[in-house]
Amino acid sequence: MNAGITYMDSPLGLVKIVGDTTAIKMVSFVDDKGEESGGILPLHVRHCKKQLGEYFQGKRKEFNLPLAPEGTDFQKEAWDALLEIPFGDTSTYAKQAVRLGDIKKIRAVGGANGKNPIAVIIPCHRVIGSDGSLTGFASGIDKKEWLLKHENSLPGMNQTTLFG
Repeated sequence: MNAGITYMDSPLGLVKIVGDTTAIKMVSFVDDKGEESGGILPLHVRHCKKQLGEYFQGKRKEFNLPLAPEGTDFQKEAWDALLEIPFGDTSTYAKQAVRLGDIKKIRAVGGANGKNPIAVIIPCHRVIGSDGSLTGFASGIDKKEWLLKHENSLPGMNQTTLFG
């Protein structure tokens, strides 16, 4: 498989994108640029970079990319549930646990979300605490808050307060 690694600048800093000819494997915020793939990047990696750019510019609300995050079966189930949270909306860890069949899995859900290897596209930033608090985001609460404001879904926010 023709693997590819590239980086892009975003309003939240540097983003690393990893994928191959079949799917996107990882999207993460990083501090420093590492080695990039030489030659032509796989088509999915190029599309991912373009779609993320459109998202950060406010021109895209949904991604159309094949995803193949690596994780346990439970983690993949949790990440699939995240994909059901629409742009501009939020959910809670408790709701996600119930969606997965057992409210007692709330801590496991939080753990799975924290290991999400495809940031932004698999929207773990849309999951908040039951009390509306911005808890648990591996890339930092400041980035979670920015993403939710960008999507106009921060609890208590509306178009007027965000952009007025």
